[in-house]
Amino acid sequence: MARKQASQGTPATAALAAAGVPFVAHPYSHDPAAASYGLEAAEMLGIDPARVFKTLMVDVDGRLAVGVVPVSGNLDLKAMAAALGGKKAAMADPATAERRTGYVLGGISPLGQRQPSPTVLDESALALETILVSGGRRGLDLELSPAELVRLTGARTARIGTSRS
Repeated sequence: MARKQASQGTPATAALAAAGVPFVAHPYSHDPAAASYGLEAAEMLGIDPARVFKTLMVDVDGRLAVGVVPVSGNLDLKAMAAALGGKKAAMADPATAERRTGYVLGGISPLGQRQPSPTVLDESALALETILVSGGRRGLDLELSPAELVRLTGARTARIGTSRS
């Protein structure tokens, strides 16, 4: 895989470059009217939504955590809490998520966060050679091995995603 181009630099790409992790940057033209950032990325890039993962900030028993699930589904909050040994999970306040990560909504990457949080990657990622996650800004996804994402974020894996009905 190729490395990023300098014009696409974000804390996420810097973290990958510093760790020597191979990745492919996939920039695309973001539409501010898009209803779903992740589904927009999959459509614009022509990639199966099961390979494009969204990064969600969650409050688990009063502690912030990161859930990474395919954009083709949703985050199961009960499963997320259980994966971290908690009892209850709720979506984090958007402003809190932005402050904690240093990224804007729709551009929150699991990599290079201002203040890293415990991370759980949906186990479906492990069956894929590569997955795409936000690159730290709207209109940029990064393709990398799920094993490298787990290694760099210290993530645990669990079934935290659900299919959209």
